[in-house]
Amino acid sequence: MLEIYLDGLLLSGGLIIAIGSQNAFLLAKGLRRESPILVATICAICDALLILAGVLGLGTLIQSNETLLEAARWAGVIYLTGFGLMSLRRSFKTERLKAEGKAQSSMRALVLSTLAVTLLNPHVYLDTVILLGSIGAQFGDMRGYFVLGATTASIIWFYGLGLGAVKLAPLLSRPVAWKIIDLAICLIMWSMAFSLMRMDFVNIL
Repeated sequence: MLEIYLDGLLLSGGLIIAIGSQNAFLLAKGLRRESPILVATICAICDALLILAGVLGLGTLIQSNETLLEAARWAGVIYLTGFGLMSLRRSFKTERLKAEGKAQSSMRALVLSTLAVTLLNPHVYLDTVILLGSIGAQFGDMRGYFVLGATTASIIWFYGLGLGAVKLAPLLSRPVAWKIIDLAICLIMWSMAFSLMRMDFVNIL
């Protein structure tokens, strides 16, 4: 039981720590103090639901549907490219590059953006639904402990990243620091979009 829990914890932790669009988005919100706890909560809940869905059989269904895979891939490319462009534009607007102050986004926009950066990224499904789901499903009646371990890793990482970014915000109050951060986020988003354009999910799976 404990071994299965740790398997889920370690495997999920290894996958989630990799730099990607979701982590870059959460880091940016934490640095700007734009409700990082809310963003972390949404990310953690989405991860938990996707992992659970994968363990219960959704991963197998997705692998068998080439049209769904292609649709997800190009939706991700479009969104990540647009998000990168917004980050690039923001890097030229010094007045918005402040660690403190009123959040720039409304609550509704923040929730929708978090859901979009999470659910429109095919890599999320590859890691959670397909990879973690297929492995967790092998534990049969004990698979719940695998899901719990994997979910624990998501919670620890997302809240740690969001709160850690808040602590770093006072050290990054200079406009030049925010320009570098936004440019880095732009590059991450565009590199993810480019990798999706080149990736052949059908052959991978």
